[in-house]
Amino acid sequence: MLTLRPILLLIAALFATLLLATACETGPPVQEMSDARQAIAVAREAGAEAHAAAELFAAEEFLQSAEQKLSDEEFSDARQDALQAKSKAQDARRLSEEKQNEND
Repeated sequence: MLTLRPILLLIAALFATLLLATACETGPPVQEMSDARQAIAVAREAGAEAHAAAELFAAEEFLQSAEQKLSDEEFSDARQDALQAKSKAQDARRLSEEKQNEND
């Protein structure tokens, strides 16, 4: 005979798990935005404006998009754009350093 209590406990556990999983993604991406800004600053310091302008521009565009989405409270999309900005900035830094090393 199946009782109602185990079913209710299972439903409550599933609900709690779902709530916990979604809670992690609902806040503003403060750390990701900071990381993206820092990566762009490092790329600039590495000479990306002169040696990897397209990659740096892409990073800045993603950051600008992330900032807009953050102000619109689209936190998940803002997080993704901030991560893309960081990645593009890292690419710009690496490419700039490679080009400078080739010229040395």
